[in-house]
Amino acid sequence: MTALLQSAPVTLPTVQGKGAWQPQVIGLDLSLTSTGVAGTNWARALRPGRRRGHERMDWLLGAIGMCVKDGADLVVVEGAAYAQGGQAGHHELAGLWWLVTQFLWRHRIPYAVANPHHRTIYATGRANPAQDYPRNERSRVAKGMVRSVAVERYGVECEGPGRYDQADATILAAMGMDWLGYPTVPVPDSHRRALEAVQWPDLIPVAAN
Repeated sequence: MTALLQSAPVTLPTVQGKGAWQPQVIGLDLSLTSTGVAGTNWARALRPGRRRGHERMDWLLGAIGMCVKDGADLVVVEGAAYAQGGQAGHHELAGLWWLVTQFLWRHRIPYAVANPHHRTIYATGRANPAQDYPRNERSRVAKGMVRSVAVERYGVECEGPGRYDQADATILAAMGMDWLGYPTVPVPDSHRRALEAVQWPDLIPVAAN
């Protein structure tokens, strides 16, 4: 799942002469049951309810498309967690990933791919921030840590059943803003190192202009 947009480099407008212009970056934490979508200062969870199979895929693709196709300059999509490749629903989730990235490609929306470790490092500074907790608690604690960062550092209220998905998407969007040269808040270098491993598209960051 590493194919990126194949097209000529896209140069975003520079700040000069644009006033308070900022790029629109969307973070996507894809899930069959609760997809997190976020931008600057907002996040939501797309939950298909009882829909299954093609109906669920169609609903999710439509809902995601509504969030990203109007003015998105960059989308940061969470890539596969290969260590979890045998989990239930992996085949269908992979299908959703390709449908969404195909949609972005077709609409010429550049996208980046960040794996869960990249996202967690950017949020907390560590790939496994809950390593000191009992093994059966680590996943839950780590999700809570990332959500706390989304709420406290970025001011995004991540509430309800999809709060962790909203938080993950918030961090992904923040990563994209930072890479483009528009960090929404200061982030330590120990966290920003995660940006080096992300699969960025052939997009020229504003900061490089």
